[in-house]
Amino acid sequence: MDPHPETLQGGKGVASVEPPRRVSNKASHVLGDLLFVLTLRDIKIKYKQSMMGLLWAVLMPIIIVGAGMLVRVAMSRMSDTPLPPNNVASLCVKAIPWAFFVSAVRFATSSLTMNINLVTKINCPRIAFPVSSVLSSLFDMVIATVPLIVVLAWLGVTPSLMLLWVPILIGLLLLLVTGLGMALAAGNLFYRDVKYIVEVLLTFAIFFTPVLYDVEMFDDWSFWLLLNPIAPILEGLRDVVVLKVAPDPQWLAYSAVVALVVFAGGAWLFRRLEPIFADRI
Repeated sequence: MDPHPETLQGGKGVASVEPPRRVSNKASHVLGDLLFVLTLRDIKIKYKQSMMGLLWAVLMPIIIVGAGMLVRVAMSRMSDTPLPPNNVASLCVKAIPWAFFVSAVRFATSSLTMNINLVTKINCPRIAFPVSSVLSSLFDMVIATVPLIVVLAWLGVTPSLMLLWVPILIGLLLLLVTGLGMALAAGNLFYRDVKYIVEVLLTFAIFFTPVLYDVEMFDDWSFWLLLNPIAPILEGLRDVVVLKVAPDPQWLAYSAVVALVVFAGGAWLFRRLEPIFADRI
């Protein structure tokens, strides 16, 4: 018997194999379904039996805003100048995406080691684990945005056409975080101390990122602060939401290039190491 059965059409043998497009579509559907299930599971686990419920989504931004207010009030008193309302609004706008960045990187780094049973026993696109961690943290940011709108309205910040920049800036931040998450998740599976290194770096990274302050406060040093690819994104959000001006195009292009490189590099590294994940656990 012919191990490769064929059907005849017009006298020519045509192998009855599924077109590559169908296989690709099937794989993308599997990844999409798995992302949805894992993201929903992460959200439920995070808030299940939680006394504060969805208030956990705004807890970290509130702490960041409180710390930033202490810093800005201290700087205001040292310089003997009043604290403008724009400074408070700027701090609130940058606190939420920074909280998203920290949460997403932290959970994505541990996403594979926290799901070892699934990683080793189920044949599935494992890239869904770090990506779902990022998406669950994105859900927190969306929830925290609701009270932010109320606070901005109370501070007198009105909407403008510049808000059209917000999805672009958040998209760049999402690309950057996802790329870092994929790379760190793979690295943490091979070397478990990666998680602790990330925790230390995230603890002190806020001092090197313009969250508690604005880059123009440092004059000539602002260039070095903006080399941090997150800095132009946060400053851009402040510009379009609070100051109602377009973000700096050069620094925005810089962040976009870095975000794309990090995303592509993280995806490549993850795919490269994925075949040997089970052997290194």
